[in-house]
Amino acid sequence: MAAELARSDPERAPAPAGAPAGRRAGGARRASWTRALRPWLLLAPALAVLAVLLFWPLVRVLLLSFQDYGLRQINTGESNYTGFDNYREILSDSFLWRTVLPNTVLFAVTCVVLTVVVGTLVALLLRRLGRVWRVVCSSVIMMAWAMPAVTGTYVWIWIFDPLNGVVSGGLDGLGVIEPRETNWFTDRWSFYAIATLNVVHHGFPFVAITVFAALLTIPRELPEAATVDGASAWQRFWHITVPTIRPVFLVVTILSTIWDFKVFAQIYLMPGGAGSNQEVLNLGVWSYIQSFSRNQYGMGSAIAVLLTLLLLAITVVYVRALSNERDEL
Repeated sequence: MAAELARSDPERAPAPAGAPAGRRAGGARRASWTRALRPWLLLAPALAVLAVLLFWPLVRVLLLSFQDYGLRQINTGESNYTGFDNYREILSDSFLWRTVLPNTVLFAVTCVVLTVVVGTLVALLLRRLGRVWRVVCSSVIMMAWAMPAVTGTYVWIWIFDPLNGVVSGGLDGLGVIEPRETNWFTDRWSFYAIATLNVVHHGFPFVAITVFAALLTIPRELPEAATVDGASAWQRFWHITVPTIRPVFLVVTILSTIWDFKVFAQIYLMPGGAGSNQEVLNLGVWSYIQSFSRNQYGMGSAIAVLLTLLLLAITVVYVRALSNERDEL
């Protein structure tokens, strides 16, 4: 038996019977270290690529956030460390607390809620459709998901164009507004209402397909038994569907939160979103403008670090929530 084990796995082969105890213990430790290092050796190439592509840029941004870094420093290559001055300036700026942070948080929360609700309703619809119509509807909603964010944003800009847009033209025909006097992109609330429609339209297919796949795992006996007992459709959904696929709802909610907190293109490409309208900036766009429009790369990096810390906090909540769900199951 020992000979067979030695041929199949030399590391696990027992030491000879006459070997000293120290030699046997040393061999066991070496075998243990080898088994522990083997997965890391296999992951080493991928980890090296991630370190170059992700970790070093993050470190570079962190270093820039502690500097007064502008065009002069780019040309000379000098480093002008100022400590936490950038962070103190940002956190003491009322513009952050009055405009940027509320825009970022309220916009993300609204988009997440609407995305999950709309996606869940579409998933329930797909569950009730026949095979042919299910394929047709799934293909149509996947087109919205496949559409690039830039293309989708310009479509929504065209829809709400003050002079030639579909919405302005329709409301003008009804006598509700005067198109030449109405610009949907100058007001903070209407601007973010359009951005919310854009983000929800682009994000709900992911929720719909994911929740629909989870609905297929629910045994038919559960809702059928509840129906026999007289439960309404809402009661079946709330007391059977939601508890059964709660981990899936948790995943799509947290992922949508992470994505919607760092929305950039849908804000930056809209009229006024590139900095001309200060009232509609969020953290991502504010960081970009500080860096590339005003050449204050240290300040822009500090804003990016704050956004990263916010996303890390959300990620920690996501991981802990998943761990709790796994423990409950």
